Amino acid sequence: MGGHHHDHDHAGHHHGAGHGHAPPNFGTAFAVGIGLNAAFVLIEAVYGIVGNSVALLADAGHNLSDVLGLVVAWVAAVLSRRPPSPRYTYGLRGSSILAALFNAVFLLIAVGAIGWESVQRLFHPEPVAGWTVMAVAAVGIAINGLTAWLFASGRKGDLNIRGAYLHMAADAAVSAGVVAAGLVIMLTGWLWLDPVTSLMIVAVIVWGTWGLLTESLAMAMSATPPQIDPGVVRDFLASRDGVAGVHDLHIWPMSTTEIALTAHLVMPDGHPGDAFTLGLADELRTHHGIDHATIQVERDGAACPLAPEHVV
Repeated sequence: MGGHHHDHDHAGHHHGAGHGHAPPNFGTAFAVGIGLNAAFVLIEAVYGIVGNSVALLADAGHNLSDVLGLVVAWVAAVLSRRPPSPRYTYGLRGSSILAALFNAVFLLIAVGAIGWESVQRLFHPEPVAGWTVMAVAAVGIAINGLTAWLFASGRKGDLNIRGAYLHMAADAAVSAGVVAAGLVIMLTGWLWLDPVTSLMIVAVIVWGTWGLLTESLAMAMSATPPQIDPGVVRDFLASRDGVAGVHDLHIWPMSTTEIALTAHLVMPDGHPGDAFTLGLADELRTHHGIDHATIQVERDGAACPLAPEHVV
């Protein structure tokens, strides 16, 4: 905009917990998790058929979706590290958001199929090989527990990694439920418990996935991340020396680990210099977790066509 001063501050990037251009590399965790779970899916599917257990087959189907989910999350983690290009000016950081959203949607579709089969079996129960179910599910507890542990350190700072962690942790708990169901079926002969356990598995997965779905969908729509209060950020910017007004404020996730901000600051006395914007960017990183700040300084806010609140 003519006569306006601009500052696009990218200097001195350092990031607080959970933020950074190079998030921890979970390549080993992904490789181990995918390998173990892929092998376990084959074991569960074979013994689910042999043991005539819909609960075991349901868990195998869920684990198969997790293998695909881990592959997608790993690809996104790799792509998010690629440098910017003239066409993709933020690099491919947004791929981690798409991966988290894909994982959530895919899981919900998968459990829909599992739920349908479970309801069918509930009305037509069939004999189940209890020992087989218990033994295979016990292996699942170990494999899924180990895989979840590999992702545990990154679950708080990266929604993509959190999605992988939640899937594995839920699987470990679900496998424990299958073991318990197999034991009870052996002791009581309650065949209906197998499909009921499957429906409980579905409920656990939906409950654990819903938050991932809503948060990743919000990220995909460039919503302000929930840990940031835009009103607090606006007040912070407005309180800086020489700032008479703030407009066109946008805060959105560039990836599952990085947050960007753009804002116009009305400063009647003009641009105070690079030290002001550099310091402002540093405070936004340190106190608000915003990694990438772009600030435009204007003398007369009324002249800016983006000043009205309803204009984007």
